[in-house]
Amino acid sequence: MELEGVVVAEDPYRYFDWRITYGDIYPLGIRQQGILINGQFPGPDIHSVTNDNLIINVHNDLHDPFLLTWNGLQQRKNSFEDGVYGTTCPIPPGQNFTYIMQVKDQIGSFFYFPSLQFHKAAGGFGGIRILSRPRIPVPFPEPAGDFTILIGDWYKTDHKVLQTILDRGKRLTFPDGIQINGLGRDGAKFTVEPGKTYRLRISNVGLQNSLNFRIQGHKMTLVEVEGTHTIQTTLSSLDVHVGQSYSVLVTADQPAQDYYIAVSSRFTTQILNSTAILHYSNSRKTVSGLPPPGPTTDISWSLNQARSIRTNLTASGPRPNPQGSYHYGQINVTRTIRLANHAGLVDKKQRYAVNGVSFIPADTPLKLADYYNIDGVFKVGSIQDKPAGRKIHLDTAVMGADYRAFVEIVFENRENIVQSWHLDGYSFFVVGMDVGRWSPASKNQYNLIDAVSRCTTQVYPRSWTAIYVPLDNVGMWNLRSQFWARQYLGQQFYLRVYTPVKSFRDEYPIPKNALHCGRAKG
Repeated sequence: MELEGVVVAEDPYRYFDWRITYGDIYPLGIRQQGILINGQFPGPDIHSVTNDNLIINVHNDLHDPFLLTWNGLQQRKNSFEDGVYGTTCPIPPGQNFTYIMQVKDQIGSFFYFPSLQFHKAAGGFGGIRILSRPRIPVPFPEPAGDFTILIGDWYKTDHKVLQTILDRGKRLTFPDGIQINGLGRDGAKFTVEPGKTYRLRISNVGLQNSLNFRIQGHKMTLVEVEGTHTIQTTLSSLDVHVGQSYSVLVTADQPAQDYYIAVSSRFTTQILNSTAILHYSNSRKTVSGLPPPGPTTDISWSLNQARSIRTNLTASGPRPNPQGSYHYGQINVTRTIRLANHAGLVDKKQRYAVNGVSFIPADTPLKLADYYNIDGVFKVGSIQDKPAGRKIHLDTAVMGADYRAFVEIVFENRENIVQSWHLDGYSFFVVGMDVGRWSPASKNQYNLIDAVSRCTTQVYPRSWTAIYVPLDNVGMWNLRSQFWARQYLGQQFYLRVYTPVKSFRDEYPIPKNALHCGRAKG
């Protein structure tokens, strides 16, 4: 069988038919208008296996254009399906679009969410799990159950009101609470059998706040981060920054009763808290005592935990060869890109920028303009490789990069917030992070052996984080702040990974069902 010019006869297909509507939701106990998928909030999980082809037909029954993006799916050679406005035309109201994607050479825990306007504040998100192929070993016994846990800060205010506040150039206030699988305090319940071990896939699908996750009376074993099997470490609590996903194993080895699952905000003076319930199947006793307290504003604890997360070099990844067989630390870096985030006013309105450029969308998705050679939509090089001054200017920022280059990206956070950065199309090696200013001498402390490979990394206040990226995926890729108000007001750009050789071995052709909009219409 041939799919859009790609021969994929040996890999299974999984079909999904989703209808996007508004409906009543109660994440903080009061009725709100939320975005539902097939009547569900959160949306349905996507269950798949390495190399599966996902055919997802999305019907947009909202009054707005709509897109879903797939946080962590690499869309190998296929940025047309990435589902952000720089790559994919929005689905008009009353119409549908079928995403045709392959989870090529991937395993692990990820999630999807709406990428346009401020829809993310209304729901429309769900979990993605990619299992290993049957004969490829996983470095822990098969768990008795597998739970998706989507956590995130939440506003009681309607998402359109929040968007209007941002459109007027104002900042958002502090969120009102935390939702756990779309529910408020003690709303979500996870039932376990005594003595058995379960996998929890935890994703922070919120808008801005890092969250801490813990379970009353239970330890957790970290086993996977965004597609990488980790060295298995025992944790009593775990920091999950915005846009990040983790898998932990939990054994039901305590006396039979109900226990709190506690989630609270990190690095905030006002602490948001919420709870869910871990319910033993033979429990006759409800939760008792207080939820376990979490860390609050301490940066050093979180930084040390982040540094302790390492790749299990001997475990198989999506293929049977060990994860450590790719020796990223022995490859010569061909380019260093330094990215600094900051906030400021442009024409008396709040904006956010990377290297002095605050992103504004073009009238045509950049990938389509590139594919059809439409002049004047964007300019490669409209954002520089290093921080500029404090003055912000508006532009459709696109950075050029060569296919198969091996680059170092240093995120420099000179503000007093915790930043979170995501790169579509890739996993990258988090080789270093520390407080203070980055300098070339900082390379001396890089982990060049077993750094974790992931797609979203945090940067602590007045700190830096360095990543290594093998640019082996041609396309137009969004690099963005996961702090959603900052992304909306310009803290993002596109990385154009380019090769002059036009070959289907390097990049697939535009899908036959691709929507056309802007100057690409007709």
